[in-house]
Amino acid sequence: MSKHIVILGGGIIGLATADACLKRGHRVTIVDRSPEKRDGCSFGNAGMIVPSHFVPLAAPGMVALGFKWMWNPESPFYIKPRLDFGLVSWGLKFMAAATHKHVDQASPVLRDLNLASRAIYDDLADSGEDFGLVKKGLLMLCKTQHGLDEEAAVAVKSRSLGVPAEVFDAAGTAKLDPTITMDVAGSVWFPKDCHLDPNRLISAYQRRILEGGGAFLWNTSFEGWKREGNKLVALKTSAGDIEGDEFVLCAGAWSDDLVKDLGLRIPMQAGKGYSLTLQNPVELPTLCSVFTEARVAITPINGALRVGGTMEISGKKEHIEPRRVQGILKALPKYFPRFKVTDFDGIKPWQGFRPCSPDGMPYLGRTKAASNFVVATGHSMMGISLGPVSGELAAQLVDHESPSHDLTMLSPDRYA
Repeated sequence: MSKHIVILGGGIIGLATADACLKRGHRVTIVDRSPEKRDGCSFGNAGMIVPSHFVPLAAPGMVALGFKWMWNPESPFYIKPRLDFGLVSWGLKFMAAATHKHVDQASPVLRDLNLASRAIYDDLADSGEDFGLVKKGLLMLCKTQHGLDEEAAVAVKSRSLGVPAEVFDAAGTAKLDPTITMDVAGSVWFPKDCHLDPNRLISAYQRRILEGGGAFLWNTSFEGWKREGNKLVALKTSAGDIEGDEFVLCAGAWSDDLVKDLGLRIPMQAGKGYSLTLQNPVELPTLCSVFTEARVAITPINGALRVGGTMEISGKKEHIEPRRVQGILKALPKYFPRFKVTDFDGIKPWQGFRPCSPDGMPYLGRTKAASNFVVATGHSMMGISLGPVSGELAAQLVDHESPSHDLTMLSPDRYA
């Protein structure tokens, strides 16, 4: 039976959810606070699909590393100290989750979701959608032998989970991608990883949704919920009340603020990231890569080079911190010596907010807060990577089907 599905949030998770619901014969309306021509978290990111990233952000060693990096204004991770109960509570939950047991439980879940999403991207590309999908793998580039040794240990874990990984020295790394000059000790190659053009992907999804009869309400602010008992009946917005049969929350870093009136607690911090896109670079790699020690992501997109990084927990102020951008750019010539920091002079940095849960796992599932409410948010740095599978799972939940993946660790009620 066809239902009206109201989706709050028009980023990659909301778009993939809408596409999946339309394929099931439902009517869909997407509500988003931003203008149609916007620049949210789904647009300026590195565009990576990463089965290799099966370790959640909350992992052993991250707390100590975070404290170390906090005092360096150019470091890849920063938490701005402030009197904020939500931040303190989130931080304590992060510390509690950063254990080997949590990683062991979370890794198979993230692996399966990433591989399933990759398969959906394959199907989309095979159907004729052109969003720049490149299936050549990802290089974890290591500047030092110590870094390579640590990454090689991750490769062992990866292979034990069924995700292929190969370790290369400097010479072997150069043979994998001879189009770029590198100064590294070696690398780990994850052949199942891919990359794409986020802008083309978002445009493709928007077109598919419009062609399928879906509706968008841009520049529309959330003002509250209307409910009857344990059921939501309408979303209150600046454009009026929008009635629906099922409601799906895909509002990214703003999600936690939108559900407090429902009595739902989904702890979230906005992890600000930056990127710069260099047109006509002096060299262009064919593979995407991550500088492991610097935590900087590199993606070739349509003949340009996108360089991105940092995880800045400092609230939702849309302010670009020049020192953090400099930290990203200073890393580039250390790994790719043909480049200079001055190559990026005059290029305006992009910034976006990643929605970060304290345990590094998305919120995906139904909730006790309302009988017709599905939550699909909190994907941190893996929104693009997990978008399609999250959309498919949300559509299954909308239809009250048993989800195709075990969502126990992703329950939106886990911090209730």
